[in-house]
Amino acid sequence: MAFFVMSLFGLLALRFIYLQITQYTHYQTLAENNRISMVPIVPNRGLILDKNGVVLAHNFFVYTLEITPSKAGNLKTTIAELGQLLQISKADIKRFAKLKSESRNFESIPIRTHLNEIEAAHFAVNHYRFPGVAIKSRLYRHYPLGKFGAHMIGYIGRINSKDLVALEKSGDLSNYKGSYHIGKSGVEQFYETQLHGQTGFEQVETDADGHAVRVIARSAPVPGTNLVLSVDSKLQEIAETAFGNRRGALVAINPKTGAVLSYVSQPGFDPNLFVDGIDVDNWKWLNESLDKPLVNRPIRGIYPPGSTFKPFVAMAGLENAKRLPPYRISDPGFYSLANSRHRYRDWKPDGHGMVDMQKAITVSCDTFFYGLALDLGIVRLTDFVRHFGFGAKSGIDIRGENAGLLPTPEWKMRRFKQPWYQGETVIVGIGQGYTLVTPMQLAQATATLANNGVAMRPHTVVAMQSPATGRTVNVAPVVQDRIPLKAENIAIVKQGMMDVTLPGGTAASVGANAGYSIAAKTGTAQVIGIKQNAKYDSSSINERHRDHALFIAYAPADNPTIAMAVIVENGGHGGSAAGPIARKVMDYYLLGKSPNEPAVKPTKAKAVQPAGHNESAHDE
Repeated sequence: MAFFVMSLFGLLALRFIYLQITQYTHYQTLAENNRISMVPIVPNRGLILDKNGVVLAHNFFVYTLEITPSKAGNLKTTIAELGQLLQISKADIKRFAKLKSESRNFESIPIRTHLNEIEAAHFAVNHYRFPGVAIKSRLYRHYPLGKFGAHMIGYIGRINSKDLVALEKSGDLSNYKGSYHIGKSGVEQFYETQLHGQTGFEQVETDADGHAVRVIARSAPVPGTNLVLSVDSKLQEIAETAFGNRRGALVAINPKTGAVLSYVSQPGFDPNLFVDGIDVDNWKWLNESLDKPLVNRPIRGIYPPGSTFKPFVAMAGLENAKRLPPYRISDPGFYSLANSRHRYRDWKPDGHGMVDMQKAITVSCDTFFYGLALDLGIVRLTDFVRHFGFGAKSGIDIRGENAGLLPTPEWKMRRFKQPWYQGETVIVGIGQGYTLVTPMQLAQATATLANNGVAMRPHTVVAMQSPATGRTVNVAPVVQDRIPLKAENIAIVKQGMMDVTLPGGTAASVGANAGYSIAAKTGTAQVIGIKQNAKYDSSSINERHRDHALFIAYAPADNPTIAMAVIVENGGHGGSAAGPIARKVMDYYLLGKSPNEPAVKPTKAKAVQPAGHNESAHDE
């Protein structure tokens, strides 16, 4: 019996040796982890400011009532009892259910946000009745201007499983401990790394009940970088307001730097809806609306460029020596291919008389560009205009950009298993057919032309400010391409575009009494085809099937500081629908004049009328 007892004590001693010596490090670590908790300190998200320092996105603290599902027991009972203590709406419950489906069971989820101090105190008194429920103070994002600039600024939303996978893949997951939101679109998404900052940590000693006793060590968080945008919030408001209830897009760029001056997608949405987790009703409306308010039209919308494509086709003809002065044609109002009775109509049935390159741009002569496109050939034409940014992403600092489409015989064979026909080349010359562009591409191409062939990468952020050090770093402009254009060819195209806004041009009303010279081009893009020789009657067509109105412009024409593209969906004529919107933007940018201010005294622009140019003003 003594030997047996000694053997048991021996086994016990061996176990003590194993636990206290061999496994000492392991169990010491476990004990320390039970005694010490690592509490993340979420950094302040960086601010977003306009060029004048107006706040476009900032943070503020709010009280939130949060439930941790794994600790709360029966959720339905808990929420029902909370509803007797505090006001909890059906929308709050719906949002909670949506967030719960996107979160892990041990995370706390807001059931009510923006509690006032009285509500917070009322719950604190009754806290003991609700295990797993707590009042927390959280930083919330707010967009003071609401819908203005929403597609450019973007918004933040709750981190979901897709975001977690991306963060883990990039190695940034540890920096998001304690964070619940991440940039979902626009500048908020593109500059997420800079805006988020670096998460700090506190080593907190806890007692057996899990209550904090003291802070052992602290690593301070690094706040996110503040971003300064190139836009003027007042200009942005004027541009969006000018659209009224119409759908469309506008992009204005400084051609010398590529800085985005205004970025409009209409209709817009209020990004504040997404911060708390958007409710079901608003989400349904935004997704199912025929107006598609969530579509970022400047970079995602694709449209036929219509006649706004003609200045670039003209430049291709001049640079390839296909239409050098004094080349002229007599326009009968149509164009026919050899050995074909099919007629490609001009927008003016009786034609424009004798037309050279400059006048062809000014009066938007379809017949002239039909023949030019055919002489160039589709390969040579598309290869040239590609230098202006068509058929490729612009590289703007907003994700989700569409590359548009520049058609080629190879593309058509891959897409449709069909050869390319001459008639398809003809209509590419006036921006129709398969050709598709985004408003951003049109604006960038216009800026490149205004800048004499130097293509600058468009960007929205011009400076980054460190809240910790106060240091500001400017974002340097980037040259994307240099197109070797001849000065005499540029002069012809530019003069033709200047004449567009003078008496006799297709946008004479836009240039009237401007006080500065404007170079422009109007455009109309078909949404649905009409039968040969049939007359287009907008009043007999469904509103959403009517032609799109397009307008490109830069000003002042002799020293451009703003270049832009405007598209009004189903707006009809570029000169009458899109042009006035552009004029309001240019008036404010160049003259500081708001739309409700009286017109300035007219100033005669320096321009030379093309020979034989005596047509009356009209809309294309």
